[in-house]
Amino acid sequence: MLEKTGKYEFMAEPFHCDFTKSLFMGHLGNHLLNAADFHANHRGFGMTALNPIHKTWVLSRLAIEMYEMPKEYSTFNVETWIEGVMKYFTHRNFRICATGDNNHIYGYARSIWALIDTDTRQPQNITEVKDREIVKYVDPETKCPIADLSRVKISNNASLIASTDTHYSDVDVNGHINSIKYIEHVLDIFTLNWHTEHQIRRLDIAYVAESYYGDRLNFYREDTSDNSISIRITKVQACNNKETEVCRCMITFEKRNNNTCK
Repeated sequence: MLEKTGKYEFMAEPFHCDFTKSLFMGHLGNHLLNAADFHANHRGFGMTALNPIHKTWVLSRLAIEMYEMPKEYSTFNVETWIEGVMKYFTHRNFRICATGDNNHIYGYARSIWALIDTDTRQPQNITEVKDREIVKYVDPETKCPIADLSRVKISNNASLIASTDTHYSDVDVNGHINSIKYIEHVLDIFTLNWHTEHQIRRLDIAYVAESYYGDRLNFYREDTSDNSISIRITKVQACNNKETEVCRCMITFEKRNNNTCK
């Protein structure tokens, strides 16, 4: 049997980095999702095994807490393990550290995944799939030191600040808007000057419903503290103009120590 924790190496490629020469949060998010997919596939309960039986994993919640972001051309490892399995959800954690130096930790992440039927889009009992293969790899002993996942509370007083249409490049292999695309759209709300002066300390996102190609996304903002900003994302379907909440996101920023864009 393979080890419970998987370790995968990635590079902060220069065109995946922002103007500070640091990896974009969206690309880091994609690396986390890729590591989760590699880990699951290698152990027999990934997309390769699930898609032929009309099942797939969808991300329900994600929290990423970073001390620093990898710089361009640097290589780093994403370690991932399953903390626990419930009937419909799994808890999966991540550790991001420099390649060859496990003491150089960039950050950690927590996530919750749901197993759904690709035809009905309804939740499936995880422990009944693939002879309970996933249960063999549960590791409750390895610790993830960041705070638990948040439901992300936001009031009805949040203000509409932006809207965007969904396009081809927003759609992923599951046929819905990619989980990480929401994060990228949220971060695009903030100006370049804001990102010059602030860096992301923690990002929490809770997914409520799926959205699809052709939906229009609305973004509502509420400042919950001096450092934390909450965003509600809704979708408006072209066929009926009905507005439905899709996800909620909270970002905690901190001031940069210096002006890295010079």
